[in-house]
Amino acid sequence: MSSADFTYDHVGASRDPDYCPPGFHHLRERTRLGEGEKVFRQAADALFGWEMHREMGVGVDASAERAASDVDVTVTLAGVVRAPCRVVWAEEEYRRAGWAYGTLAGHPESGEEAFVVHRTGDGTVWLTVSAFSRPARWYARAGGPATRTLQHAYARRCGRVLRRLATRGVTDA
Repeated sequence: MSSADFTYDHVGASRDPDYCPPGFHHLRERTRLGEGEKVFRQAADALFGWEMHREMGVGVDASAERAASDVDVTVTLAGVVRAPCRVVWAEEEYRRAGWAYGTLAGHPESGEEAFVVHRTGDGTVWLTVSAFSRPARWYARAGGPATRTLQHAYARRCGRVLRRLATRGVTDA
């Protein structure tokens, strides 16, 4: 993967959900999904298989069935806004599973967004959506603070949708 393909520096920096380079806006939303191994596994599967995005009504055109490093993906919002990205890192561990994509030319924003499912020691399962971004296209710049408000609303919706997907068929989630 060449960092020259991306529209920003600091490729892969979203592994740290609190990182934000100078000149970028930071986003971090955390949502409780439920409890237990089954909730964790279903959440990770829905995240890696693009199901969370598709259930949100986001178009997904990916070069692979599952998110993995170097997979190209174009998300389409409202059937009009096309946002080309590439997965910059992906990890699946015992209590943590997630990935991030970075923006490519043509994306309305410049930066990186990460989606991580984490199971704590007490079994609680969380989704953390974190990002650093700045406008790259005129209409993203024109949106100003409203664009950031929409990004936060999108991240919260990711949590609600993934909670529903992760708790299907689970009692006492």
